Amino acid sequence: MVLEALVLHPKDNVATAVRLLEKGKRISFKDRGNDTDVLLLQIIPFGHKFALTDIEPGEKIIKYGEVIGQATKSIEKGEHVHVHNVEGLRGRGDRQ
Repeated sequence: MVLEALVLHPKDNVATAVRLLEKGKRISFKDRGNDTDVLLLQIIPFGHKFALTDIEPGEKIIKYGEVIGQATKSIEKGEHVHVHNVEGLRGRGDRQ
């Protein structure tokens, strides 16, 4: 079995692709000890994220158990999660 994506913390609502993943591919993984899968809705480039659940606008994006941003619009399970639908919250001087 080839490793395709990483989910490192039970709180995560995104996974990180460890290789280029094609649209329509089904990714299987353990989520809180349960087998689950995600059908990819778009191509996910190496190092990019995809949603493990539906994420609503304003909802926090959690990677490695840490909040890294918030959704700027609805993100469907299996959708590419990147700058087009996420506002970064880390390293910003205008927010506490």
